[in-house]
Amino acid sequence: QVQLVESGGGLVQPGGSLRLSCAASGRTFSTIAMGWFRQAPGKEREFVARISRSGGSTWYLDSVKGRFTISRDNAKNTVYLQMNTLKPEDTAVYFCAADISPVTSPNKYELGSVYDYWGQGTQVTVSS
Repeated sequence: QVQLVESGGGLVQPGGSLRLSCAASGRTFSTIAMGWFRQAPGKEREFVARISRSGGSTWYLDSVKGRFTISRDNAKNTVYLQMNTLKPEDTAVYFCAADISPVTSPNKYELGSVYDYWGQGTQVTVSS
């Protein structure tokens, strides 16, 4: 079992920044690839970013490239999502997710079904 707890959401004006954190427990963190997803009201959940076990590789949704940065600190069992230049369309509940499989095909990284554990979500609202 892996427990995930997100924090750092809130209300921010367009153009502002937020940093989300996700603290993991229950498994050696360096064995878990981590992802961030989001779900806006009335929309399906969508992939935002993924980071490899070592932190050496990252992947992003096209619309957040250059604005969002995923990172991890394996000593603190925590993954982060730094969000800059936020837009109203970034408003959503953001979820972190853990992929414990030793081998996941890269063409499946954006699928929620490959992630085994999920946090409860944290609300991000971008509005003036």
